[in-house]
Amino acid sequence: MDRLANAVILAWGIRRWAIAWFAGAVSAFAQAPFFAFFLLWLTMPVLVWLIDGSVSNKKAGHVRRLRPAFAAGWWFGFGYFLVSLWWLGSAFLVEAETFAWAIPLGIIGLPAGLAIFWGLAAVLARMMWSEDWRRVFALAAAFGAMEWLRGTIFTGFPWNAIGYALTAGEVMMQSASLIGIYGLNVIAVVVFAAPATLFPGPERGRRPIIVAALSVVLVGLLGLYGFLRLSHADNRMVEGVALRLVQPSIAQADKWKPENKARIFRTYLALSADKRLAPMGPETVLIWPESAFPFVLTQEPGALAAIGELLPDGATLVTGAARLETVSGSRPRAFNSMYVINHEGVIEDAYDKIHLVPFGEYLPFQDFLESLGLEQLTRLRGGFSAGSRRRPMTLPGAPSFAPLICYEIIFPGAAVPDGPRPGFLLNLTNDAWFGETPGPYQHFYHARVRAVEEGLPLVRSANTGISAVTDAYGRVLAFTKLNEKRAIDAQLPVSLAPPPAAKYGGIMLLSLIFCCFFVSITILFTLGRTSD
Repeated sequence: MDRLANAVILAWGIRRWAIAWFAGAVSAFAQAPFFAFFLLWLTMPVLVWLIDGSVSNKKAGHVRRLRPAFAAGWWFGFGYFLVSLWWLGSAFLVEAETFAWAIPLGIIGLPAGLAIFWGLAAVLARMMWSEDWRRVFALAAAFGAMEWLRGTIFTGFPWNAIGYALTAGEVMMQSASLIGIYGLNVIAVVVFAAPATLFPGPERGRRPIIVAALSVVLVGLLGLYGFLRLSHADNRMVEGVALRLVQPSIAQADKWKPENKARIFRTYLALSADKRLAPMGPETVLIWPESAFPFVLTQEPGALAAIGELLPDGATLVTGAARLETVSGSRPRAFNSMYVINHEGVIEDAYDKIHLVPFGEYLPFQDFLESLGLEQLTRLRGGFSAGSRRRPMTLPGAPSFAPLICYEIIFPGAAVPDGPRPGFLLNLTNDAWFGETPGPYQHFYHARVRAVEEGLPLVRSANTGISAVTDAYGRVLAFTKLNEKRAIDAQLPVSLAPPPAAKYGGIMLLSLIFCCFFVSITILFTLGRTSD
């Protein structure tokens, strides 16, 4: 093992970057739907050894001395994000004649940009680096800070944060309720990079062994916490509420064709009234996915009337829909919205999506790029506009819910709006853009972890899948398969008191980063250099 570690440390040039890229690419299989998290015990030490070997001419400037560390982190991150996000290219094939040229931007450009954060994490770690076991904590502190930054700035994109590797399985998933995904990012680096302290170098004895053992202890403690939490789980359901989720499985290429307008709407009506299911009653909350209608609902009174005829007295429909807002003297503004519609076909409440998808729902510098002939994937002139704020939405006879459209569900700590605590998370999405790839599975898994972080059940309706109901522990109670055309009935689980991650997630992240930073720069935590 010493020979392998030294080979990585001493690698140079193309060979060095190839090792970094390959290690990062293998690391991607720790994420959904593969969950091969054990691979990180092999790949994260490689990153440590690469940073060990990130040296340059001592006479070089400070920035140039840090370039090798940045390159090591960037190539590792590029491999990781390229392999875990390649499926984004599927969206550009829906209308290949228009967008195929942009595939390299989606499957190469985005991973290259996200890898910058991991390159900066390596630089930050290198600035605190030591030649002993403490360097693992330097890397953990740096990754914790940069993974938070990745999920926050430039609209944020925390997809496949490294901390998800510690949540594989329902038992380990409970750790998200304790410190949240951002906190788990820090713990994950300590856990998976710990074997690097055993090889190579002259420092043997107790200290490296203790650090390596710490990784096993941490995993064991998180597993024990999850086991105990599920052992005392609250399995009750909300009385007087019946959920019906509709998954129409409409191909994205067919979704917005005018000639399909009537057929698609009939599909929703037919699935909602499926004779194989129990008849809907006044306690029914019917749920349709994001942008369900191939038209602007408020401009189709016949559609609202048909919805009123479908719903029995007291029942409610929650659905995604495009909304147009006309302002005199200016171009109409379009919103990706969620409606609550009563049994009379009247819209009672609406929410406009706040966190829009760049290049999917809008273009940065929209007017300028449109003048050059570019357009976002939705091909809506002017793009979608963002809503003003998120707030809990109310349902007659049922708990309120936090509305989350599409990838709004992936942002840790931002799923629940300010104000009165809702009774569940409601996620409407359209994953038809990504076909039968890992993308829909990763999206659904992130949504489950949000439920655990917030202590709230998850209700999720997707156009092509995966639609599901989970309890506040992330356990799946009812679901549809990907690309399955189906409606399912389910009960609504009860919500829990806010877990520690929901109340103190930010404080815990800062505390973990500070602790790792302090360990990495001080000698107070060593066991004594003479004691070995």
